[in-house]
Amino acid sequence: MRIFAAIALLGAALPAAAQQAPVVPVTGGNVAGSVEGDVATFRGIPFAAPPVGALRWRAPQPVIPWAGVRDATVFGHDCMQLPFPSDAAPLGTPPSEDCLTVNVWAPADAKGRKLPVLFWIYGGGFVNGGSSPAVYDGAALARAGVIFVSFNYRVGRFGFFAHPALPAAGEGPAGNWGLMDQQAALRWTRDNITAFGGDPGRVTIMGESAGGMSVLNLLGSPSVRDLFHGAIIMSGGGRTAGLQRDATRDLPGAPSAEAIGLNFAKSIGIDGTDAAALARLRALPAEKIVSGLNLASLFAPPSGAPTWSGPFTDGRTQTASVEAMFDRGLQAKVPVMIGATSADIGFVAAKSKEEIFAGFGANAAKARAIYDPAGDGSFFDVALKVGGDRFMIEPARYVAGRAAEAAQPAYHYRFSYVAESARAGSKGAAHASEIPYFLDTVATKYGPATIAGDRAIARTISAYVVNFVKTGDPNGPGLADWPRFRGGEVMDFASDGAARSGNDPWSDRLDLVGPDGPG
Repeated sequence: MRIFAAIALLGAALPAAAQQAPVVPVTGGNVAGSVEGDVATFRGIPFAAPPVGALRWRAPQPVIPWAGVRDATVFGHDCMQLPFPSDAAPLGTPPSEDCLTVNVWAPADAKGRKLPVLFWIYGGGFVNGGSSPAVYDGAALARAGVIFVSFNYRVGRFGFFAHPALPAAGEGPAGNWGLMDQQAALRWTRDNITAFGGDPGRVTIMGESAGGMSVLNLLGSPSVRDLFHGAIIMSGGGRTAGLQRDATRDLPGAPSAEAIGLNFAKSIGIDGTDAAALARLRALPAEKIVSGLNLASLFAPPSGAPTWSGPFTDGRTQTASVEAMFDRGLQAKVPVMIGATSADIGFVAAKSKEEIFAGFGANAAKARAIYDPAGDGSFFDVALKVGGDRFMIEPARYVAGRAAEAAQPAYHYRFSYVAESARAGSKGAAHASEIPYFLDTVATKYGPATIAGDRAIARTISAYVVNFVKTGDPNGPGLADWPRFRGGEVMDFASDGAARSGNDPWSDRLDLVGPDGPG
């Protein structure tokens, strides 16, 4: 009787459109979302205890149960950060340390159907991002028969912070808190998705940028390998490129994560590695932990000792580089879809075109002919092409090839389409620009400027995604054939809005920027 009374009270408090939403039991209690047309949406469901106070810089702890029926009609807070003003996916909620929540979109009639699940991991350089941006809405994919799950993981120094006082306090291998959150959310999905009509035996993990890197990391994480059955990696790189970092050992050019944690503590006047130092760190205001860190400051010229580590090898949540994962056969043997945008993100250390081409060594003349054939390209244009090829586009091909070698179905793509309203001055499809096409939220992204061509290619690409989630193969009726990768194939979502597969016309250029390419 108490449950029915709680439901009645909740119904009186919710908008009329939400009153018919089913009540779903999850870990911690019951939740009621909303129904809009043929989609049921549940937002802001806790999957762990709030990581605040003494739980700051601890592995995600069990969710705190609640009484009655919890309102799941609004997003929880995105995780604490300094928002990035020009972000491709602006946050929809104020950031907070109390942020470990999950969201679910499902067909309104999904109960008991055991539908496939898509588990979305946002990007943001591991310093920004959240699950609330409107462009990450899962309704379109839910209408296509997929359960869409998104969630928050800790970012910045809340999500990635090592310090000698943490293992001394009994935390064990400590520091990759954000990666632990990702694994906890994946376990929550295994334990709860059946109640929403999903099949825990058919989960595809998908992420872009830092989210794509996270998918690659999950592929090599033994503790969660049996929790997913397919992977979609969007602009997630795939080669270490000298960026590997260890928890406690300084490596050439890469101080340990603990050394960086000590740098940060000292920068705000906290010395020592004992319990008192840890208590002072945990008592700091959240804004002091952020200390201006976001995507803008992340890529600013360095000054002083580094105070931000990012993810690092800890033997628990990040066990090996991508290359080592494939070399040792540690990866989950699941179907893979992977690619990048045609003008993707990257960087070069060189300060001039001549320095860029000199980095190709014996291949300098060939590189010049490919990247600057007329000799009049700007340094920026050449650096954009070389950097994007080296850090995102060639590594995507590399991962597809390594997966194919292991007999994993691999599907390689390049996203070249630019929305009509964004074409002025465009150098190609920018980093993160493919997201609204894969999730079929292009009208949300571009609003009244969206044209029929934008919508058409979004429907095409999202159909490939839905097919892949359902079967492990993107192909289906009415779609151009997308062959499995066997060495040189690519599906180009072309600038004219067509989907064209064939041998990659960029093969020669990508061969130049492989592991022996420029530094």
